[in-house]
Amino acid sequence: MTAGPAPGGRERRRGLGAWCAGLLFAAVSVVVGCRTAGTDGVTPVPQLLAFLPWLLVPTGAGLLLALLARWWTGTVWGVVLLGLLAWFTEPYGTTDGPTGPPVAELRVLTSNVEFGQGTGALVDAVRREEPDLVFVQECEYTCDAALRRDLAADYPHRRAVEGGGSKGSVILSRFPLRAGAGIPATMGMPGAVADVRGHPVRLQLAHPMPPLPGQVGLWREELEAVRDAAAADPGTPTVLAGDFNATQDHAAFRRVLDTGLRDAARLAGADRTPTWPSRTTPAFGAQIDHVLVSEDFTVHGARFLGIAGSDHRAVSVDLTLHGRD
Repeated sequence: MTAGPAPGGRERRRGLGAWCAGLLFAAVSVVVGCRTAGTDGVTPVPQLLAFLPWLLVPTGAGLLLALLARWWTGTVWGVVLLGLLAWFTEPYGTTDGPTGPPVAELRVLTSNVEFGQGTGALVDAVRREEPDLVFVQECEYTCDAALRRDLAADYPHRRAVEGGGSKGSVILSRFPLRAGAGIPATMGMPGAVADVRGHPVRLQLAHPMPPLPGQVGLWREELEAVRDAAAADPGTPTVLAGDFNATQDHAAFRRVLDTGLRDAARLAGADRTPTWPSRTTPAFGAQIDHVLVSEDFTVHGARFLGIAGSDHRAVSVDLTLHGRD
């Protein structure tokens, strides 16, 4: 006659399962709690918020452990967390569109070339995609020189902040440009006003510092400066594009969207398509590269392009500019 498992052993296993489930739920609850409260918290919360939808995985594992352990309080805890995560996965921001007549079609491309290492691939992508406006981040001196050499004929107008490493940034345009204020920051964020077939369009490149441990305050300050720039001139059509080092799950980025700008990828139905890190996209990652547009634009599509040498995918969107009633 074979003896069954000892009742004491079974209880210990259930206790261990409940304990592991509790640890998973507690960790996820800190992040979800900050998301619910509308704050980015402190390290490691801002870093984890970038991957908020992926917290469904540990939450689901914890729920399974709670069920196996017959820990009913934990089961309810897990179900609540899953519901909140599913809720926050929904797109954020307005979708209001323009009511005026269409006046111009344009294509916008933004790319972080990772210290210039993706410059050659970006040039190829630009020639293939033929955008009207190009926003380039981490374009150091050799990148800047290469863009001048290879793309000046097609993009005779430019605004740049020159710098080494991650500090250089460039806006390239087929349309005439006049100087814009830009945003003073650690990394270059130039601005300009484009003349798009007789209509002024405000252009602003975004590249705030990432929320690295010990630098979360600086990241938050620079995103607030981006928000202030977004809100500065609501009377002019605006394109704000670049590597924001933030997703819709960061309160600091939602404040930018609350100015009335809309994420072009969201309007194209691709609001959760990851752009970083490129090695694991599209299976895993976060969408931290964005093209934000004012309500003067409609969006017809968004594409995410691999850029060899860079840890970011480029974002290319097709827009229609509408006149104001």
